[in-house]
Amino acid sequence: MVQPKIFCDILNNLEKIIQGKQEVLKQFLVCYFAGGHVLLEDVPGVGKTTLAKSLAISVQSSFHRVQFTPDLLPADITGNMIYSPKTGEFHFRPGPIFSDIFLADEINRASPRTQSALLEAMNESQVSIEGKASPLSKVFTVIATQNPVAFHGTYPLPEAQLDRFYMRLGLGYPDRKDELAMLNTQQYNHPILHLNPITQVESILQAREEVKAVTMGKEVCHYLLDIVEQSRKDTRLKLGISPRGSLAFYRTAQSKAWSDGRNYVIPDDLKSVAKEVLSHRIVLETKVYHSGISSEELIKDILEQTKVPV
Repeated sequence: MVQPKIFCDILNNLEKIIQGKQEVLKQFLVCYFAGGHVLLEDVPGVGKTTLAKSLAISVQSSFHRVQFTPDLLPADITGNMIYSPKTGEFHFRPGPIFSDIFLADEINRASPRTQSALLEAMNESQVSIEGKASPLSKVFTVIATQNPVAFHGTYPLPEAQLDRFYMRLGLGYPDRKDELAMLNTQQYNHPILHLNPITQVESILQAREEVKAVTMGKEVCHYLLDIVEQSRKDTRLKLGISPRGSLAFYRTAQSKAWSDGRNYVIPDDLKSVAKEVLSHRIVLETKVYHSGISSEELIKDILEQTKVPV
């Protein structure tokens, strides 16, 4: 099986900047080619923002970054109506969300009201201001970063917001060898300053159409639904996987198959993306949460309980 050239080229480009994290970068690109938004959750300083910038450079996308703070307003993201004294009329001034890639940096430092400004954009690729809908880019992608909720000055993202992210990923600390390489490559300046674009937006659109053409057989599709239904029946959960989550699971499995050079989905594709696609969508019962069981462990348990088609 031969991986698509565009996938390999972007992956190699990202690895010039984020070293030693190939598996995470693959999942990141699987999400991107599936047309999904991604939430990067980790401690400060591990390269979350740098990864988003590197992708934007690699695919020659328009890019806007907004630092989310407690005093940020929804209009600071979406834009607003401005009065013109010359014409005596109001006109719309687009906000930074009107870009190919929108980086919501430290999204959980803003108030829930401001966080919710992204809901329509993420679900419908449009923004409504005073009743008028304005379409966003055809490749509009939200890459949000957040620190763990236990960190000072953070607000938990509401379930409706979390459900709109196809994947939640964490980079983690580099190992000693990769951190040493990072120190050496940044002796004089950051390597992102020398990163070259390797494709264009039109190629991304074409690749996403190829992903959509990947087929999922009846048995594999029922396997997906069995996993979803198991999450809804599990007594350890307050909230199982939503239909929106099912679709994200379907799309990312298609993208995983495509990235491996196949035009059909196998059960292993679903297994390989399940933790990243599903764990942030479930809500544990209070007793289960305080027992120390993580959502990732619960998803793993559900996968083990679900019969795999032969």
